[in-house]
Amino acid sequence: MAGETLLSVSGLRGGYGGKPVLQGIDLSVEEGEIVAVIGRNGVGKTTLLKTLIGLLSPMDGTIRFAGEDVTSLPADKRAKVGIGYIPQGREVFPRLSVSENLMVGETAGAGRSEPNYQRVYDFFPILKERARQAAGTLSGGQQQQLAIGRAMIGAPRLMLLDEPSEGIQPSIVQEIANNVKRLNAETGVAVLLVEQNLDLIVSMARRGFVIDKGRIVAKLGPEEITSRDVVRRHLAL
Repeated sequence: MAGETLLSVSGLRGGYGGKPVLQGIDLSVEEGEIVAVIGRNGVGKTTLLKTLIGLLSPMDGTIRFAGEDVTSLPADKRAKVGIGYIPQGREVFPRLSVSENLMVGETAGAGRSEPNYQRVYDFFPILKERARQAAGTLSGGQQQQLAIGRAMIGAPRLMLLDEPSEGIQPSIVQEIANNVKRLNAETGVAVLLVEQNLDLIVSMARRGFVIDKGRIVAKLGPEEITSRDVVRRHLAL
C-alpha cells in the first residue's frame, strides 16, 4: 500500500575485508516509490546495494523489509521475500540462452508467485525474439533488458537497480527508463535506483538521497530530484 514503509535502513555500516565503506546509512523506501541514490564514483553506492541484497554482510545496523528484520538473511532468502537485484554490469549468464537466464529468476518467486513470462515479453519484446540466443551475444542494452526481465520473473516488491545506464546508448537508456516507470505504475513495484546519469535520475525518481564518503549528506524531495540544476550540483560534490 502506498505510503507504507517497505524498506527501512538504520545505522548501516559495511564494506570489504573489515574496512567500512558505509558509515552509518539511514534511508527508507515506501511501497510503490522510485527513489534514487546519487553521488560520484567510489562513494559507496554499489556497496550499499550489495549490502541490501546480502552479497556483503553488514558490520552494524539494521535492514528491515516489509516489517521483517532481514539483516542476517543471505542473498537468496532476501530474493525470496521479494527483493530483486539488477547489478551494475548486468551480469547475465553469457553461455545460457535468454530464456534460460529468465528461468534463473523463477527461484526468487518460488512459493510466492507464478512466473509471468508474457509480462516480461510485453515490456521487452526483443527477449522473446531472441529467446534461444546466447545472452553473451546480446548488445549491452539488450542484456540490461534481460537483467531486468530476470528480476521481474521473481515478482519482486522492490527492485535494486544499479547504474542501468552504464555502457548503453542514450536511446536505449531512455527506453529502459520508460519501461521501469511503466512497470512501477502497473505493478506497484518499488525501485531503489543507483545512478549518475542526470537525465535518468530526473525522469525516474520521485525523491532521492545523496551519498558521499559512505554517508547520506542530503535528502532530495520531489521538486529537487526533478531539477536538473539541483541534481547536477549534487552529482558534482
